Amino acid sequence: MVPDIEANEGRVNDPVYCVRVTGTPDFELQHEILQPDDSADHFSVSVRRNIGLVRLGGDDRNDRDLRLIQGSALERLLSDKTLRSRLGNKLAQTDVEGELKDGAKEALAALDKRFGERALPSDLSLGLVGGPGFSLNALIGLTAAKDGALLPLSSWGAGTRRLAALEVAAAHTVDHPIMVVDEIERGLESYRQRLLIEELIAGPSQVFVTTHSAPAVSAAEGACLWYVDAGGSVGSLPDSTKPQQRRDPEAFLSRLLIISEGKTEVGFVTTLINRSLGEDMRRHGIWVSDGGSNSEALAVLGDLAESGLKVGGFADNEGTDNTPWALVKGKLGDLLMRWQSGCMESNLFPHVADEHLEAFIEEPDGYAGERLRTLFERVNVEEKSLAAIAAATDIRQLMIDAAKGSLPAEPDTPADKKKAWRKHGQRWFKSHAGGVELCEKMFAFGLWPHVEAELLPFVNAVREAVGLPTVTTVN
Repeated sequence: MVPDIEANEGRVNDPVYCVRVTGTPDFELQHEILQPDDSADHFSVSVRRNIGLVRLGGDDRNDRDLRLIQGSALERLLSDKTLRSRLGNKLAQTDVEGELKDGAKEALAALDKRFGERALPSDLSLGLVGGPGFSLNALIGLTAAKDGALLPLSSWGAGTRRLAALEVAAAHTVDHPIMVVDEIERGLESYRQRLLIEELIAGPSQVFVTTHSAPAVSAAEGACLWYVDAGGSVGSLPDSTKPQQRRDPEAFLSRLLIISEGKTEVGFVTTLINRSLGEDMRRHGIWVSDGGSNSEALAVLGDLAESGLKVGGFADNEGTDNTPWALVKGKLGDLLMRWQSGCMESNLFPHVADEHLEAFIEEPDGYAGERLRTLFERVNVEEKSLAAIAAATDIRQLMIDAAKGSLPAEPDTPADKKKAWRKHGQRWFKSHAGGVELCEKMFAFGLWPHVEAELLPFVNAVREAVGLPTVTTVN
């Protein structure tokens, strides 16, 4: 029965059935339905059949549901209670001995004679017989035509067998179908995974699915997603992660997920963690994902922190939402790296030595023209040189403004000028590749010691989360 909502007001949010399966002293399974008063009712076989439980696990399970085995999906679909016994009797009447060649018949006759001499059962013959754990009816299964020949479905590919088993189960109409599918991607191409997920969600069944497939996660729109973190904690993914699910479904298939507020931070953090490990962080199940923006990253990290899952974060300090960020920090500790103030550019650029400014501005291919042009557009100097800019203004602050795409302070600035200045950041580090470049320059130009106090605790928290020892620095 469904729990009494009115009698349990304030304690029960949703009506549920609580089912318990235990082992008896006779090594048999006992199914029970637990009631709100802690009493239990027997969960009969007929009730389980009406529910129509379908479980897709290993390939052997798929083959079982395509054969006429007791309890299989095919047996439930045909629902002919005497068919198995009739077939058994029919198979037992098969004249196996008549098919023997003369040499085999002589050997069988000689064996019958030896049995008789030792007072063992005689008049030996051959017939189709079953045994413990084996049924002759298991030899009967679905076949399908392929290239003009009838082939058993059990000989087809793993994906086809799994889909066929689901279709057999779906054809068996029950009032409350339940499906459990383990690793739904097994044997299925990406497009078939997406179609299957969409069909299961749209169908009447209650479906439980496990997966390691990004296409399957991406297609699970409207489904309730649960995630297992590096420490084995299990938590439900909140609605705030839906954009993340669409944008980067692989994020939720990692051992440790790090939400960064943008593409630049993804490149920066990935390079930083890789340097600390001396190898690709993906070997340890670490994944850095683009959170979309500072506010979106805050929403996702806040909800994930509340769920108890172990995740990491990397974000700028825009001077807003300090209280929510502080709450997230209290939950995640050093796994959340938020600058004490400002952003990566404002924390790194001020420490670039004068003699390194020109090389720092250069892109990886050695060309600096585009970035210099963003500086010239922001300051009025007759001589188009770095020295002239440095003499006219605070060049490092000018670099920060250009790299951030900051707008002019004048309120009456023309719209086309605002649009042009906003795009300046794209010529600096506002991309995944730009984040990689910025992190590499942080080490190449000796900037690491100036930010080590903020970044190293984050690096070590990530290492500890995947079972690695801490380090004293990053080179």
